[in-house]
Amino acid sequence: MTSAEAGTLRRLAPPARRFLAHRKGVLVRLALWSLAESGQAFLVGHAVARSVDEGFLAGDPRRGLLWLGIALVAVLSGARVVRGVFAQLAGVTEPLRDGLVRRAVDRSMARAARGGPGGTDRAAVSRLTNQVEIARDSFAGLVLTLRSFVFTAAGALLGLLSLHPALLVVVLPPLAAGLALFLVTLRPMAAAQRRALAADEALGDHAARARAALRDLAACGTGPGVERSGADLVADAAAAARTLAGWAAVRTAALGVAGHLPVLALLVAVEWLRGHGVSVGALLGAFTYLVQSLLPALHTLMTALGAAGSRLLVVLDRILGPEPEPEPEPEPGSGSESGSGSGPSTASAPRAAAFTVDTAAVPALELRAVTLSYGVRAEPVLDALDLCVAPGEHLAVVGPSGIGKSTLTRLVAGTLAPSRGEVRVAGRPVTARPAAEFAALRVLVPQDAYVFSGTVGDNLAYLRTDASRAELDAAVGAFGLGPLVERLGGLDATVRPAELSPGERQLVALVRAYLSPAPLLLLDEATCHLDPASEARAEEALAGRAGTLVVVAHRLSSAVRADRTLVLDGVRAQCGTHAELLGRSPLYRDLTGHWKS
Repeated sequence: MTSAEAGTLRRLAPPARRFLAHRKGVLVRLALWSLAESGQAFLVGHAVARSVDEGFLAGDPRRGLLWLGIALVAVLSGARVVRGVFAQLAGVTEPLRDGLVRRAVDRSMARAARGGPGGTDRAAVSRLTNQVEIARDSFAGLVLTLRSFVFTAAGALLGLLSLHPALLVVVLPPLAAGLALFLVTLRPMAAAQRRALAADEALGDHAARARAALRDLAACGTGPGVERSGADLVADAAAAARTLAGWAAVRTAALGVAGHLPVLALLVAVEWLRGHGVSVGALLGAFTYLVQSLLPALHTLMTALGAAGSRLLVVLDRILGPEPEPEPEPEPGSGSESGSGSGPSTASAPRAAAFTVDTAAVPALELRAVTLSYGVRAEPVLDALDLCVAPGEHLAVVGPSGIGKSTLTRLVAGTLAPSRGEVRVAGRPVTARPAAEFAALRVLVPQDAYVFSGTVGDNLAYLRTDASRAELDAAVGAFGLGPLVERLGGLDATVRPAELSPGERQLVALVRAYLSPAPLLLLDEATCHLDPASEARAEEALAGRAGTLVVVAHRLSSAVRADRTLVLDGVRAQCGTHAELLGRSPLYRDLTGHWKS
């Protein structure tokens, strides 16, 4: 036994003793029913031996039938014994299950009440459902099989001894050898079971974390990395299951040794036994003890110890053992905005990974014959679109609703792959960049701004955690966010996203993008909830920031402020200045007549 297993047994021993001490009455009644089972095992083999020796071989068939009738009554009484055992078993297993559920709930609630990083116990679902049921079923199986083996083996071995001591000399060695071979597998099988449960919890924890951060994963383009992590966890769980199955196969081999060698040894030793005075009836009685009582009980015991025993020890340690150290919350991928609402509570946000590029030598953004269709036979939303945006340029994107403006920003942000063509950012294809590297190059702010339950400062510095207080104050002033920050109670005050208006959430998200070190900002109608003055102030601040700005325009003023405007009309995209497009794009002229100024 390893030191870890010994420590587990030491931790579990006191609560186990207390649990059993409160159920002495149930245990006494269970023992009485088990004594009846021991007597039944003794009678069956003994009656068979007496029926042969004193009945049929002695020429007294009536006496032989009488002893066989006694054996039949003993066999039929087994149903009543089993019923009595199960009636008492519920008085032990159900209180155990209830106690484990209470313990698991108390632990989970305590962790939730403490809050902070790691405060949420995501493995609680596995403990409350799968692990508690494993513990109850394993405990019930152990009680049944241990009790049955002890009392049945006692009755059978006593019966063998009563028939002739030489029978024990032949039967016991192979039984002991098979049992010893089986015991060798217990420790590695318990370790494999522990790894399997840990892998199950890790996979459940990963799924819960990924589900809670779906907006971040989609916006940051880190979904593939999280998917790979999930695949690794699935592979680990599968490997743990295969290891467990391998040791189960070894256990099955041990069962075969213990279950067949005693019978073979008895057959081989018949001549020797007969020479030592063992009668024919005693031999038949010995075979009856082996086949009907001893070997089935041993088989059941080995099965229970190999599976239920190791599972029970591991699960009880995870539920009743000491509280594990909380693991730090994984930080969502950096470099992007997505979604609205509360989002994950966090005290700080990750900084975009450091990455530098010679932006003066290559276009900031380039689309080469990009086509995208939402289906094999669907009309393309973008069809062979070519576009080149220089570093530091301010580009507006306009067009009717549903024409593909948001699709364009998603393609550039890397959250959507083109059907054909190539999207390049800072000179390299989007698909060729690692997720962390690409996240450092661009920020996407969608229409529904993402604000999470943290401080005002944490929300503003979400994409640049090392921003100084002076930089935060300057950004707040540049966007006219001062009255909102003052109303909330300052940069250290807690933000409740539900209490902010859509426009206020957009301002928070725009300041966050402004502070980001990413050289490319993508605004997908990210100012649609702002009034014209606030929108102009925000776009001017963003345009004055070092880097390239691409804005899906909501008002004509956004297109007028841009260096160039891209018009998407579903047929042939056109790009130029405001004056140029008024002269050559009928759609742009029509839009200027209907837009809000």
